[in-house]
Amino acid sequence: MSENNKRWFTEEEPDYGSSFSLSIKEKLHDEQSPYQRIEVYETGHFGRLMAIDGLIMLTDLDNFIYHEMMTHPALLTHPAPEKILIVGGGDCGSLREVLKHSEVKTAHQVEIDERVTRVAEQFFPSLCESNNDPRAEFYFTDALQWLKESEDGAYDIIIIDSTDPIGPALGLFSESFYRDCNRCLSANGVLIAQSESPLFHMPIIKSMQEAMHTAGFTEIATLQFPQCSYPSGWWSVTMACKEKNIHSFRKLASDSTVIETKYYNEKVHAAALALPNFMLTSLTTKN
Repeated sequence: MSENNKRWFTEEEPDYGSSFSLSIKEKLHDEQSPYQRIEVYETGHFGRLMAIDGLIMLTDLDNFIYHEMMTHPALLTHPAPEKILIVGGGDCGSLREVLKHSEVKTAHQVEIDERVTRVAEQFFPSLCESNNDPRAEFYFTDALQWLKESEDGAYDIIIIDSTDPIGPALGLFSESFYRDCNRCLSANGVLIAQSESPLFHMPIIKSMQEAMHTAGFTEIATLQFPQCSYPSGWWSVTMACKEKNIHSFRKLASDSTVIETKYYNEKVHAAALALPNFMLTSLTTKN
């Protein structure tokens, strides 16, 4: 991250010779938590920006794309999701989307850094509007240990809304962690995890898919979508199922409820499952 005369926030990707900059009006918050540095800025055109350790976590303008794709594909792939675990997700945007589904009975959010959530509550209140929903339960602790201690089949869906695979989030990309997730999922269980940029990080996506397969998941698919404030402007989530056909999913709207979304719909879901040739080649080529 660099600030030039306090006018721009810049996230650099030196390995790829690129950067992304947003004009900023002012810095609203800056603290060092026990785990990471958390900053909030008011930008010129993207609304508020949260950065962790100098990396963009979300902006007001485009976070809805990420949070909707992080949640609705998994909830609609599962036939009847009732018990949800969100790993990470401290900004609470994914929790908000999960709780739009009336069939959800409990949503446990396990985030290691409570300060991320408290900062989000202060500066991104719309993301936290469901924090007081009686179905939501917050646990500020290590998700790796949480999964190890959870009962078999405790959850229908596990959502890994993590930061990049560095620092506190590194263990959330490992085979042993996915194996714990598999054990803790019910019979039709679905795992979904943020999986970085298809353009910059295909080795990470490939290693995630391989680790999920080795951990016992029967079907795995990566879904891709635009995310202009993240490196390369192109992002992905990777979804893994224990039993169900990953290409079969329910429509968002039913007779009893209509869930409002700004990006996600069933056609977007189907299109996100269609991958370009370079991704297909990478994912099917043996090392």
